[in-house]
Amino acid sequence: MSGHEPRLLIYSQDGLGLGHMRRTTLLAREFLRRLPGASALTMSDSPLGQFFTTAPGHDYLKLPSIRKDGPGRWSAVSLSSSFQEVLRLRTEVIASTIASYDPHVLLVDHMPHGAMGELLPALRGLDGRRPRVVLGLRDIIDAPETVRRRWAAEGAYDALEEFYDEVLVYGSRDVYDVAAEYSWPAASAARLTYCGYVCAPAHHRARAVAGALWRRDEGPPRVLVLAGGGADAFPMFDAVLSSVPDVRAQTGAEFFLVTGPFMPERDVRELKRRALDLPATEVRRKIHGGGRVARADLVVSMAGYNTTGELLGAGTPALLVPRRGPSAEQRTRARLFAERGWVHRVDPDLLGPGSMSEAIVTGLTEPPRADTAPDLGGRAVAAIHLMAGIGAASTPALETLAT
Repeated sequence: MSGHEPRLLIYSQDGLGLGHMRRTTLLAREFLRRLPGASALTMSDSPLGQFFTTAPGHDYLKLPSIRKDGPGRWSAVSLSSSFQEVLRLRTEVIASTIASYDPHVLLVDHMPHGAMGELLPALRGLDGRRPRVVLGLRDIIDAPETVRRRWAAEGAYDALEEFYDEVLVYGSRDVYDVAAEYSWPAASAARLTYCGYVCAPAHHRARAVAGALWRRDEGPPRVLVLAGGGADAFPMFDAVLSSVPDVRAQTGAEFFLVTGPFMPERDVRELKRRALDLPATEVRRKIHGGGRVARADLVVSMAGYNTTGELLGAGTPALLVPRRGPSAEQRTRARLFAERGWVHRVDPDLLGPGSMSEAIVTGLTEPPRADTAPDLGGRAVAAIHLMAGIGAASTPALETLAT
């Protein structure tokens, strides 16, 4: 390993969502905060990646975008080339970047073998200049049988055994036991560390930003509706808008809907048109700044990892509406969190004006109650583990840094 500054390289296959980029960016920032003068480079195909890399020392390398059409099925997003040609290009760029950048730590997000095995040539070619290789996983990937089948077919289990020094799970074992659910080999399971949920730090402007949406005074309850990227969130917003008259009749609530940057423009226009006919209801594409959930009385949201983590961190009562598919990830998360009393949820198969109205009124009048709190320390714990082995002078003890 060269004598340059500490370097972290992140591979993040994000597709068309925001979740993986948001999470890996939080980890990169925490890594850089704890190692001043270090560098972090993220390889990803997210079209919004450059908007995440705002910390000094962090940069972004965009790969040609691909889309997952279903388990084991991918296609190119923008290029007219065949998927196989795009995959070959991505594979070569990944391998040359790892060799040229010469990182101390390689953090692979989500897929130990990369999309359709695109990481394997680079991992096999590490040899003498081998960085420490770490896999980072959100706790729930998909239904266990789906993950087992795809990982076995695509060689992910073999890659996990052969190439990885450590696996960081961004979650809690008592919520979801990754090794057991996904049938990990014993040797891989022994290298697994549960970090807790990775969340953004408390934002010092949270109150000010939230106050720009609503004044914090005595008045009607405030319902904030979020969708992350929003690409497939129209059914949730449709049900919310249809429920507004009934909810307002019972509670007088005000509604603020944030569609996300990836919702199709025609859907955004339709939602805004309908909102004009409803009192105290506003639709926006996005909100700038942090702390957007801090002042809501209830947040209605899809059940993506980052949004739910933000909700748990803010302590705002939440109603989760998981997507129907194709992945079982959000359904599983919403069910497990609701069972622990952290959130309310609506079954997406029963989604409609009546069920949504009832759930929103319940969320406003009967906040979730939990006996145990979620572990939200994942950002710090994961960053500390990424720093391990870079150098004793730069890496204080875990017990010292885990604050």
